[in-house]
Amino acid sequence: MVRLTRIYTRGGDTGETSLSDGSRVPKDHLRVETYGTVDECSCAIGLARLHAPPEIETILARIQNDLFDLGADLACPVDQPWTLRVTQPQVDWLETTLDGLNADLAPLNSFILPGGSPCAGFLHLARTVARRAERHCVTLMRHDDTVNPVALRYLNRLSDLMFVIGRWVNDKGASDILWVPGKNREG
Repeated sequence: MVRLTRIYTRGGDTGETSLSDGSRVPKDHLRVETYGTVDECSCAIGLARLHAPPEIETILARIQNDLFDLGADLACPVDQPWTLRVTQPQVDWLETTLDGLNADLAPLNSFILPGGSPCAGFLHLARTVARRAERHCVTLMRHDDTVNPVALRYLNRLSDLMFVIGRWVNDKGASDILWVPGKNREG
């Protein structure tokens, strides 16, 4: 369990931070960028939770907890017995949740624009941040073979789920804002 007695340590004052194995890396290291982006995604989900109906708020709360697992996973460059790793059952839960919510939605005939409701807007923001984390994870995996491959699968499903939940909270898609290609091209 984590125990924080002091928030600042001055350890990062020189532009470095510690990974969970104790090694020091620059704060702009790709591994730090990747788990930092996961944390940013969790923040966007936290904003969505403020506007979510109870059944969705429960889903989002679970995801935020899993994102801390994912951050811990990405923060560890070595496989130690104490390392917390994201697991396939966590990915499977995302898929099951996604399939259940998507069953309530009509198929799309157009792309949608982010928005419709505050909750949906924040979920679309979380979706784009999850996609950025996914891109960072792909790059990190290309350079570092210690990255858990399940982390990438989790991020891929997460962004899909954020899209589906965003539609679901928009009156199950009825309040989605549809993209109209070329709508404003003519004066």
